[in-house]
Amino acid sequence: MHTAAASSWTVYILRCRDGSLYTGITNDLPKRLKAHAAGKASSYTRSRLPVRLAYQEPQPTKSRALKREVAIKMLPRSQKLDLLTRGP
Repeated sequence: MHTAAASSWTVYILRCRDGSLYTGITNDLPKRLKAHAAGKASSYTRSRLPVRLAYQEPQPTKSRALKREVAIKMLPRSQKLDLLTRGP
């Protein structure tokens, strides 16, 4: 799993209780994870609690994070699972 060192944005993937994957971006990962856990970050994850952080990838700008989020969302599930084990 990558760590967000000095980047201001993070692309992240959560593994939901039902085994599904949720991809998002944030500029404050700990705060966003707390919001997901409380059921306040996303209607998708709210009905699939608990969720677990499975992947994070630092990005230097919001624009790059958004582009990477879209790219990950377009991957087939098998490639997303590969990303979780091998990284970017």
